[in-house]
Amino acid sequence: MFSPRSLDDDLATVRDRYAPGTPVLDVDSDFETLPPAAAEDLGLFVDALDPASYPAEWLPEAVPDLLRKHAGPAFTVGLPGDGTVVRTTQTDPPTVLVKRRAEGTPEDFLAFLIAERLVQIGREPAPGSVDAGGSSGLPESFLPFFGERYRDLDAAIRRPDSETGESTTGFGPTDVFQVANALFDAWVGLHARDEFASWEGEYPRLFGAWVDAGERLSGRLGGLSGEVARGETEFPSATEYACSAVKHDLDLPAPYGALDTTAYRDRGADYAVAWAEKTFAALVDEE
Repeated sequence: MFSPRSLDDDLATVRDRYAPGTPVLDVDSDFETLPPAAAEDLGLFVDALDPASYPAEWLPEAVPDLLRKHAGPAFTVGLPGDGTVVRTTQTDPPTVLVKRRAEGTPEDFLAFLIAERLVQIGREPAPGSVDAGGSSGLPESFLPFFGERYRDLDAAIRRPDSETGESTTGFGPTDVFQVANALFDAWVGLHARDEFASWEGEYPRLFGAWVDAGERLSGRLGGLSGEVARGETEFPSATEYACSAVKHDLDLPAPYGALDTTAYRDRGADYAVAWAEKTFAALVDEE
């Protein structure tokens, strides 16, 4: 299921700098969520396993099944939308996992994706932006990032009718999941992108891949608001796209520019929920 991945010199140096001792493993399958039996095999490559579970009270009544399983006591790694390379803090030391689909990814870009996860493992959240729960480093997923405020995010996005409980925005639990993951991605990007920007002379291959990926995103950003207004792109998908650009330090269109701020980096989930409340209320008013 897992095998150690050989790292080029620049990646090995990045690991030594940001996440010493972190295993980087190839996975012989693609996965959205790595099931308990497979996840436990990580014990062969690390000093200890520390499966995470989260309070059921954090979740609203309606959530995707995979999120409910992720919150429960079974040892699972990963969520849909995590990408080709994932990290887990449920091992000691944390681990980077490269999914099988990475075989089709350009070599330099894949190297950047691995480096990105190593940087994320080595970064600490801004004080007060998230309840670290006694652990170090950035949270593994959006659920511990939002914590009990995930219910507030759900209410802000779906804006349920006070009498029927039906969504007044037309968005459901899967849309909340998608937006939550995107907002978390943006917050993580705010913590890591200064490191990527500093690599031009030290790690030119990785820096070049970071710049190139940003250039590929930038062409569509300017027209994103128009796509949403014309119904060509759903708002959650547009949020996902815009938030993925934060780590590349690109100019974001309204209303996403408010997420590319020091205030979001420092305030975390509280800021994200406030942004969602304002943004989705405006969507209802426009209709």
